[in-house]
Amino acid sequence: MPHQAAYIPAKKAQLEISTAEYTKPGENKITVKNGAVAINPLDWFKQGSGDLFAPWIKYPHIMGSDLAGEVVEVGPGVTRFKVGDRVVAHAVGMDKRSNKSSEGAFQEYTVVQTNLSSQIPDHISYEAACVLPLGLSTASCGLFMKDYLALRHPTNEKPVSVPDKREAILIWGGSTSVGCNAIQLATAAGYEVITTAGPHNHALVKKLGAVEAFDYNSPTVIEDIVAAFKDRVSVGAMAIGPKSLAYCVDIIARIPGRKFVAQASVDLPASGFPQGILDWPAFGLQMGISMMSLKTKALLKRVQAKFIWGSDNMENEVGKAIYEDYLPRALQDGRFVPAPEPYVLGKGLEHIQEGMDLNRKGVSAKKVVVTL
Repeated sequence: MPHQAAYIPAKKAQLEISTAEYTKPGENKITVKNGAVAINPLDWFKQGSGDLFAPWIKYPHIMGSDLAGEVVEVGPGVTRFKVGDRVVAHAVGMDKRSNKSSEGAFQEYTVVQTNLSSQIPDHISYEAACVLPLGLSTASCGLFMKDYLALRHPTNEKPVSVPDKREAILIWGGSTSVGCNAIQLATAAGYEVITTAGPHNHALVKKLGAVEAFDYNSPTVIEDIVAAFKDRVSVGAMAIGPKSLAYCVDIIARIPGRKFVAQASVDLPASGFPQGILDWPAFGLQMGISMMSLKTKALLKRVQAKFIWGSDNMENEVGKAIYEDYLPRALQDGRFVPAPEPYVLGKGLEHIQEGMDLNRKGVSAKKVVVTL
């Protein structure tokens, strides 16, 4: 059963709409008819950088990580889902362990893993739900995997408070996609969240659960956050957005608690992202030097920093803990909400390239979505 897909046909090429073959789901997988997909920086970064990022991908390829839609077929061993279920899922076709176009989101039908899929209630639309997956997975990997912050998992019950030990986490970049998810997950796990955002987004991050929010552009932001950790014990930090790692290292080095920063985004050279194809090799070199410099700074301050690979939960207990044990009920009861809000660009695969271009320019407290 052929269907339509948005392919990247060659290295650094614009997306093209073409035919794809329907793929039956394998063991512990389901096939979803996509109702909406969301755009992530991962998508345009791969398109612009060629083999600088994810060099294992062969062309033509179907990218995309975020989707929501209806289950049309279940594979062997699947008991948690049935045909007709409304779901949100993290598509892992760009991960080296998958590397399959059939598992990319930018098409009408996608094969996804059940441990990275959740039922969604009727009151949540596909376009609202599809903002979740990659941000949710990245946040959950950084917060809960043993290789990162290794925090206790979120619960749908009220967390047990420990009055004499107020455990807190710094989430730098709270209004980003990863940040919105990290705030809610950490709060549900019983931690106090201290975050940064532009002043116009402070109400948003506090609504999601942050106990304190600071303007990342304030000249006193480091001192203000250090002061906020008085009478709190730090469990570490998550760094999201430009210059976030450097700020987090400076703060974590000065406060009591765990000296670990989970890094959710790369720190860019001062020149920013390249505008032309020929600029990418020099950009790659600059970025490598910048990352080495930041890692050295962290080591000198005795702070460990590690970059999060957002689909690592596809092969460990964290995927199940979030997508199966926590998220379905939390969405149903309203304890966890899809955030940031979707910015629906249009309907049809032909809008995905436009969405990638818009995402690259930058959006604040929104996620670019295309309905299908």
